[in-house]
Amino acid sequence: MNKIKFNKEGLVPVIIQDYKDKDVLMLAYMNKKAFNLTLKTGKVHFYSRSRKKIWLKGEKSKHFQIVKGIYFDCDFDTILIKVMQVGKAACHEGYRSCFHRKLNNNKITVVGKKIFNPEEVYK
Repeated sequence: MNKIKFNKEGLVPVIIQDYKDKDVLMLAYMNKKAFNLTLKTGKVHFYSRSRKKIWLKGEKSKHFQIVKGIYFDCDFDTILIKVMQVGKAACHEGYRSCFHRKLNNNKITVVGKKIFNPEEVYK
């Protein structure tokens, strides 16, 4: 994994995509430890820039992401992970995808359907 180009903070952006329907679910960051944990466990781990720690996607919500394939861009500075999304939702706001807002005529509208209530899941 020496080819991965982590930035000066030791992070690399990771795009998460559903392996079946190809929906882009989220973007987050990994450091080397999160990447290695992902390889070891088969579940996606990230590095939280705000909390300054490793986190397993789904550790609180139980909406885990099971790795189906790991891909690298041509520069090795971005990772794409295709996953089986457990629990049908990736977004901490309760939507399937974090990309649930769309710009229409200079107005942002919600185009996704809320799947769960985050106040109940993240008590």
